[in-house]
Amino acid sequence: MSKKVSIRRLPTGVPGLDNLLGGGLPEFSFNLIAGTPGSGKTTLAHQIMFSLANPDNRALFFTVLGEPALKMLRYQQQFSFFDIDKINESIRFVNLSADLMGGDFDRVLSRIAEEVRDYTPSLVFVDSFRSVVQATNTRESGMSDLQRFVQQLGMQMTSWQATTFLMGEYLTPEAESSPVFTVADGILWLSQNMHRNSMVRKMQVVKMRGQAQAPGLHTFRISDEGIQVFPRAIIKEDASAEAAVKAYSGEKRVSMGIPGLDDMMGGGLPAGYSLLVVGPSGSGKTVLATEFLAEGVKRGEAGVIAAFEKSPGQLLSNELNRLVKAGQVGVINTRCLDLSIDQILHDLIEMIHRMKARRVVIDSLSGFELALAPEFHEDFRGSLYRMIAELTDMGVTILMTSELEDRYTDLRFSPFGSAFLADAIIVQRYVEIVGQFKRACSVVKIRGSEHSKDIRLYDITDEGISLSKNALSDYTGIMTGRPMSYP
Repeated sequence: MSKKVSIRRLPTGVPGLDNLLGGGLPEFSFNLIAGTPGSGKTTLAHQIMFSLANPDNRALFFTVLGEPALKMLRYQQQFSFFDIDKINESIRFVNLSADLMGGDFDRVLSRIAEEVRDYTPSLVFVDSFRSVVQATNTRESGMSDLQRFVQQLGMQMTSWQATTFLMGEYLTPEAESSPVFTVADGILWLSQNMHRNSMVRKMQVVKMRGQAQAPGLHTFRISDEGIQVFPRAIIKEDASAEAAVKAYSGEKRVSMGIPGLDDMMGGGLPAGYSLLVVGPSGSGKTVLATEFLAEGVKRGEAGVIAAFEKSPGQLLSNELNRLVKAGQVGVINTRCLDLSIDQILHDLIEMIHRMKARRVVIDSLSGFELALAPEFHEDFRGSLYRMIAELTDMGVTILMTSELEDRYTDLRFSPFGSAFLADAIIVQRYVEIVGQFKRACSVVKIRGSEHSKDIRLYDITDEGISLSKNALSDYTGIMTGRPMSYP
């Protein structure tokens, strides 16, 4: 029989945050919400409070600033999570600024304890705790008073049987040595970084006692709905190995929807693979991608497309536009500014689950990189690797396009050095025949599978891609790998 104490985890009501925390907030824990000014600390606290507060779990919100609670609420009620019916019914606001100005920490503690005793809350919030630290620094015996204050506050929180939160403005976790960092059971760090004209907000779970939290920095956004967190994709070794074994077994093939191309690929693209289609502008990458999705719909497989270079109306064929309107193909909104890969992955996964999609198109990696906030450009390869691994672990088949300059004299597969991410590669090129440019394609690789080594000509018609039945070498006198012409 296990003697372990079971700790209840409280759902925060903030999309994506529970995943970072390891399942939610430990009940009766003492948490610090810290970060730079304007990073969203108060909004996060209010969103958690309004989500958890009810007549059986009341919340007490202390403010130690001179700002009246009514002014703060005037702005907070703009968010959809704000519920005015909970004010005074299950949420109470108390201003401690007058007590703090006297510099008497004992008085502040006494006032907090008194309010908690009278109201018996399940949730307690103090905003902003940084004001207490700043008040301490103005006094000669400030640090010793602060240590005593924090210790007494910690002991009081234990006796309250409440989940508590302190908010404060700090620079970086490494630059702080406040006793509150030691006492806290959980520390959430919020920041906002400017890079050129782009602003990106990040969240880090510095500490969360008793449970495994997601490491690293994670992107979050503040919208009319409040805060939404986009957890950073983390590769699961066991899941990746299992997916790889299943994919490479070759049990199922996915048809590309182009007559002749499946034969070149040894019977189609293995299900669960990632395919990279590279070629110069106008070579037909997007046409191939749309036929891939349309073929899936014919076979009862819903699809999702993330289009980064044009609006969906400009990008999709008439047939695929019809499929989108019919709800058989989903389109990810990529017209937002300063995207993050984690946000795109979140939207993709959400739509994949909702539509039970089996095919995903990313068109294109070049446009994808341009759509990202500049801060994410340096780690584009690493982030893309994690995203592809996460999607393939779900068992979906991915087609990515990438624009590549055709130099005729060399053969490259990716401008990002990211061709290794793909399980299969199709290259589209231009060749010159009798004074005309012709399109040619070849299957460069398919992991764990035989495939044709031929280079074949193809045309783009109103019906889509029409692939030649003959290899380019069958045309007498034609040479490949450079501008070509008949003798």
